[in-house]
This record gives sequence, structure tokens and C-alpha cells, in this order.
Amino acid sequence: MENKHRCEWCGEADVKEGKGNVYWELPDGTRAITIADVPDIKCSACGMEYQEEYVINEIEDQLMLIETKKLSDVITYEDLLKIPRFLKKNYFRF
Repeated sequence: MENKHRCEWCGEADVKEGKGNVYWELPDGTRAITIADVPDIKCSACGMEYQEEYVINEIEDQLMLIETKKLSDVITYEDLLKIPRFLKKNYFRF
């Protein structure tokens, strides 16, 4: 099975899908949280580990549309996405 990904940094095809932790500042700027088990790409060639844009957008949209004051300092990606939203979508994303 051919790998569908190429590293966005160096262009090599030797990448693996995995999960990792990210550190995210809340939209109101009051603090940062750790989001665990976030889907990521790891490149064997250049060593970069990064999230694809759709994952970044999911996190940013979710944090814009939920009550962030009640979030713990660490939450899993899956649990973050399960939190009910105030609005159905981020109307600022065009």
C-alpha cells in the first residue's frame, strides 16, 4: 500500500501517521492547554512532526465554539471534539 502523504517540510515520502501532544493557547489568550493524542505526521527524513491543516482547523474551530473556561489543563483531542458547541460552525472561517 502506497503512502498517501509527503512531508510538507522536505517533500520526502517516508512519513508515518501517529499521535502526539500539542500545546495550544486558548482564543481568549488567558492560558495554554495540552491537547493529547492529536493526529500527526512524523517524517523519518527531516525529523519534523506536525499536524495537517484539517486537524489544526478542527482544534481552532472547536476552541472558538465551546466554553473554554471549564477546560482542564490537559485534554485529549477526542474529548475536546466531543464538547458541545455554542454555534454549529465557525462563521469567521471563510
